[in-house]
Amino acid sequence: MTSQRRIRLFLDSNVLTGGIVSPWGLDKATLSLCAAKVCRLVLAEVVRDEVEDNLLLHAERLPSPDAGRLIDDYRRLIQLATPQFVPYPNKDLVRSSRHLIRHEADVPVLLCAIASKPDWLLTHNTKHFTKAVAQRTSLRIATPAEFLRALSALFR
Repeated sequence: MTSQRRIRLFLDSNVLTGGIVSPWGLDKATLSLCAAKVCRLVLAEVVRDEVEDNLLLHAERLPSPDAGRLIDDYRRLIQLATPQFVPYPNKDLVRSSRHLIRHEADVPVLLCAIASKPDWLLTHNTKHFTKAVAQRTSLRIATPAEFLRALSALFR
């Protein structure tokens, strides 16, 4: 068996959170590819922190057993996927890179993606992570649906 490099996926918080809280869907399919080690999860600490905050807020609205299961599912994903973690970017770099993307809160996420050089950055936030941002940063930015369609084309 030959050893091939896994596709490296940098997931934005909306994809990661959606895949954990949804019972099914393309976000969950993307996480399954990472958990099965078909793809490599690239996880920025800034994204991880946002996801964990969102999951705790979501869990507060659930019955206790469901809340516990949600947090356990997240922990299990991290355990199975063994992500490549990307540290927070330097604050001076964040300030000087403000011009790269319209929404200020997305600058640290974008800088982490640039630094980690993933094969794909997956997000549902196409209002901020635009084609122009992709061109400026040389990142391949897509939704999970677009990524999975491109992946399926490899098998045709």
